[in-house]
Amino acid sequence: MGLRMKFNLVLSFTSLIGLLAAGLFTYNALQKNAREEILESARIMMESAVAVRGYTVSEIRPLLAVQQRRQFMPQSVPAYAATRYVSEFRKNYPEFSYKEATLNPTNPADRAVGWEADVVSWFRDHPDEKELIGERMTPTGRALYMGHPIQITDEKCLVCHSTPAEAPPTLIETYGDDNGFGWKMNEIIGAQIVQVPMSLPLQRARSALITFMGSLIVAFLLVALLLNIMLHKIVIKPVQALSAKADAMSMGTQNVEELEVVGNDEMAALARSFNRMHRSLDSAMKMLDDGTVLRRE
Repeated sequence: MGLRMKFNLVLSFTSLIGLLAAGLFTYNALQKNAREEILESARIMMESAVAVRGYTVSEIRPLLAVQQRRQFMPQSVPAYAATRYVSEFRKNYPEFSYKEATLNPTNPADRAVGWEADVVSWFRDHPDEKELIGERMTPTGRALYMGHPIQITDEKCLVCHSTPAEAPPTLIETYGDDNGFGWKMNEIIGAQIVQVPMSLPLQRARSALITFMGSLIVAFLLVALLLNIMLHKIVIKPVQALSAKADAMSMGTQNVEELEVVGNDEMAALARSFNRMHRSLDSAMKMLDDGTVLRRE
């Protein structure tokens, strides 16, 4: 096995290890960044819904107080306002979703079902936790969900949700008296749940990884080519010349020219040493020949 082959095998092995290490590190970093991007989208959506709820309570509900006596106005309900806001948003981004999932809601559309009920139950079992983040599979791919507990902290909420007798008549006329009652102070009755698709950020992360690894492989190939050129010029070619001179001298060839010495590196030092050996050997051979001639005379 030649020196060039040994060098390229070592270079290929170390390059492969470097590529694997760089790919693993980059993959983890890109996945982390993609998840942070998804979380940021979920937080923005959640905070937007919270802002709409606050605006409804402070600005819209007082304006509709009089109309509520004659007809129930769902626009005065924070959950309705937030849900309507997100429904308009989802016209352009249908993969996103928001729901105020409740175990015993006044509006049946808000009832927690399946995994949503599990989120609410988790908050009930962990009353000190204010956020739950997880992943689930959807028909459109993986999605990240973020949940915040809905807890009764304002006694005004119990006016509509304690008992049917205390609820506004217009509310009973709209939704009936079977659901949305029996709530208690400090009880966790549901959860705000935002769901954000993970497919696009993860796809961008994979594309970035492929681009980076492709660029890295091209860079390694260019470096390997450059190193091979330098290896041939600096090491292999001088060694081949040295080997050819040594073969010629070992075969008894006369008047072998000395090696050309260029530079002050190790190969130049080796060439100078070889030339000194060549001169010493040549002198010894001449002395030996002269001694043989004298003895014959």
